[in-house]
Amino acid sequence: MDTIAAISTALDQGAISIVRMSGEDAIAIADTLCTCSLHDAPSHTIHYGYIKDPQSEEVLDEVLISVFRAPKTFTREDMVEINCHGGIYITRKILRLLLANGARLATRGEFTQRAFLNGRIDLTQAEAINDMIAAEGASEAKLAVQGIRGSIKKLLDPFLEELLDIIAHIEVNIDYPEYDDVEQLTNEVLLPKARDWAQKINAILARANSGKIVKEGISTAIVGQANVGKSSLLNALLEEEKAIVTDIAGTTRDIVEGSIHLGAFTLHLIDTAGIRETQDTVEKIGIARSLKAIEEAQLVIVVLDGSKEADQQDQELLEKTADKNRIIVYNKKDISQAPSKEGIWISAANGEIDALIKEIHRRYDEHLIVLKEPSLANDRQIALMMKAQQAMTQAITAMEAGMELDLVAIDIQEAYSALKEILGEVHREDLLDALFSNFCLGK
Repeated sequence: MDTIAAISTALDQGAISIVRMSGEDAIAIADTLCTCSLHDAPSHTIHYGYIKDPQSEEVLDEVLISVFRAPKTFTREDMVEINCHGGIYITRKILRLLLANGARLATRGEFTQRAFLNGRIDLTQAEAINDMIAAEGASEAKLAVQGIRGSIKKLLDPFLEELLDIIAHIEVNIDYPEYDDVEQLTNEVLLPKARDWAQKINAILARANSGKIVKEGISTAIVGQANVGKSSLLNALLEEEKAIVTDIAGTTRDIVEGSIHLGAFTLHLIDTAGIRETQDTVEKIGIARSLKAIEEAQLVIVVLDGSKEADQQDQELLEKTADKNRIIVYNKKDISQAPSKEGIWISAANGEIDALIKEIHRRYDEHLIVLKEPSLANDRQIALMMKAQQAMTQAITAMEAGMELDLVAIDIQEAYSALKEILGEVHREDLLDALFSNFCLGK
C-alpha cells in the first residue's frame, strides 16, 4: 500500500499537534525531513530533532518523532508520528511537506481501515474505536472499551463454533449417508442444537436493545396542553433556563431540545409545543411537530396540570399516547390541594422532580446489564444478527418438515455468513467505505 499522512489532533491552537504517517515509506520520508537519523531507529522509540524543508533548508519546527515498525503497529505497517508545536500554520506546513515528499493525504478513517484490512482488528473493534471518539459519557466510553477489547468477537465465537458443528454433521451425513439415518440425525442431534442456538440468539437480540439505549440514549418527548409546565420541566431536568417560561399559553411554538445524563444513560429531551385547538398558523405548525415527536419518541412524558381536573383535551392526549412507553406526571404540586389522584406528582417550577427521576431509573436501570455483559453495539450488527436468526428459523422449519439436509444446510450457511459479516470477515467494499467515512481525519 502507498504511504498516507494526516493530522491526527484537532486542527486548532494548542500545546502539541500530531501528524502521522503509515506505509512502507513512512520512516524514509520522515528521515528525509528530520535532522535526526531515523533510518536505523528501533521500533517504538522517540527521537528529538528539527523538521527541515530539504529544498529550501528552512527549519520549520522543533519536534519529537515516534517510530513504529511493522507489524507491531496500529495499522501493521511502518508508522511515524511527528509531535510538533500545536499551531495551525506550522502543523499544516509539516503535513504539506510530507505530501510533497511522497505521502498521500489519508481519507477519513483510513488508518483504522488499514488496521482492519491488515487483520489488526475486526470490524466491530473498528466501530468501537469510533464510538470511543464520539462518547459523551462514562457509559458510552465503557461500552466502547469493551468493543475495542474484542467483546463482540468473544460473544460470537461460540455461536460460530456451534454452527460449524451443525454444518459438519450435515455434510458428513450427505457424504456418507450409510453412517446415520437421516430422520434420526435430524430429530436427535440437529433439531435440539438448532433450537438451543436460536434461543440464545433471541437473548442476545433482547440485550442488544439495552446496548442501544445506553449507547445512544433515550429520545424523550415532553408533551401536554399549553401552559401545564412542560418548559419548566425541561428547564428543571436540564438545570438551566433553556426554554422560555411565561403564564401565556402557547409560548413554546417549536421544538426545544436538550440532553441530560441520568446516571449511566442519557435522555435526549424534546419540549414540544402545547397541544390545543388554535387558529394561530405558526402555533399549528408547532403542534404538528409535537404530534410527530410523540410518534418518534422512545419515551413520552405526559404532563398534566395537577391543580385542576383533566378535561377533554387531556383525555385526547392520553388516548394519543396510550400505545407509547409513557410516564404520566401531575405538575403544579405546589399550588394543588392535597393530591387526589394516584401517580407521580412534581413541581417543575420549584425543581421538585425527584419522583419523576426515580420512575425513569426504575424503568431503565435494568438496561445497564450491558455494562457487565457483551452486547451488540449498533444497527448494522443487530440487523445481521436478525438475519442469522431468520435463517436459522427457516432451517428449523425445514427440518421439522422433513426436508433434505442439503437444503437445510443452505439456511444454516446463511446464518453463519451473517455472523461472520458482523465481524467483517465477510464484507462488501461499499459498506466499508460508508462505515469508515464517518471517522475523523487522521484516525
